[in-house]
Amino acid sequence: MKKVCARILLVVAVLSVIACGGLRYSQLDPAAKDYHPKRIAVFPADVGTYEEARNAIEQIVPGVLMDKKWFTDVIDTATLYRQIQANDELRKISTEYISKLQTLNYSDPILSKRIGELTHTDGFLLVAVDYWNYTVEKDKKLAKVSVGLKLIDPATGKIMWKAGHHLGESYMLIKPDLPDVARNVVKDMVHEMPH
Repeated sequence: MKKVCARILLVVAVLSVIACGGLRYSQLDPAAKDYHPKRIAVFPADVGTYEEARNAIEQIVPGVLMDKKWFTDVIDTATLYRQIQANDELRKISTEYISKLQTLNYSDPILSKRIGELTHTDGFLLVAVDYWNYTVEKDKKLAKVSVGLKLIDPATGKIMWKAGHHLGESYMLIKPDLPDVARNVVKDMVHEMPH
């Protein structure tokens, strides 16, 4: 009887660990199974009040995508930002597109298509930092990072995939670098991303 109880407890423990794994949330459009972008652009991040996160996250996301080697080309944030600044039409359309997405939760297919044409991409990624800080929870010191990603198909304006994930790395004396925590968050997320 003790052996049976021990086995049941072991199975429950293993299943609990498996169930806790994965992203905080991930939503995949049904059409994503047939969506395989080759050229993707990473837009400047929405960092909210965490401006100190901007440089790190805008290097981490394109870097993780490039490391995967899923795409023939990844336009990093700095390159896309320069394109946006140099092209008045792209700047106006990008601003309008992101504004509609944030305020109305509407991915405008006409604007997204034009963004795809102007950037010569068949996918673009929007990045948001939800939190980026050191905190204390239940007497436990944590380095916490939370990131959200949205993969847009410019041709249709559909949000093919969106996900959010966070990690909190505990520490005693030496604080972990938040960019290192962020890299782990982004790696976990990109692993789930359609390609």
